[in-house]
Amino acid sequence: MAQPRIPGDDTAVELPCGERIDRYELDLGMREFDCGCGATHAVVMDVHPLTRFFPAFLVEILRETIDTADEFEEFSMPHLLGVVVEEFPERVVSEDVSGDGRMGCSLLWVTDFDSRRLHEIAVELVIELMEHAISHAADDEAISAFEEQMLTFDVEAFVEEYRAERDFEDEYDAFPA
Repeated sequence: MAQPRIPGDDTAVELPCGERIDRYELDLGMREFDCGCGATHAVVMDVHPLTRFFPAFLVEILRETIDTADEFEEFSMPHLLGVVVEEFPERVVSEDVSGDGRMGCSLLWVTDFDSRRLHEIAVELVIELMEHAISHAADDEAISAFEEQMLTFDVEAFVEEYRAERDFEDEYDAFPA
């Protein structure tokens, strides 16, 4: 439950809903939490794997095809959440917690939507990135094939199936054995 901020308390995080929580209420295993405002907010940390949202083969493709021009070696959660923040700046709070060794991560995001909706948004935004990239291809057949596949791709169905196959109940975020 959100607590009022104590003056000088630098561990408080102001959420998109206006509530404040102590960042130590969030841990690496959390994917979402129920807020005092009545909403459920998604929680993402830079150490969470991209396979939280996408199959490993797609993560490999994204990493092979997207050049990053920053301190990160490859396309990773900060890049994905950067796209989400760009699209929904008022609905995502990001915190640099790199100076706090107790957190176990460097970057933290809390969204105004729950983890399922965040998953759908992440898929939708990566599809938009892929559509933009394929539009620059010189291969008209590849463009047509991609556009045809996207006509039948159902984001909600994909997210439902992917989440059913995943184990989101523990901190390891892995496929069930």
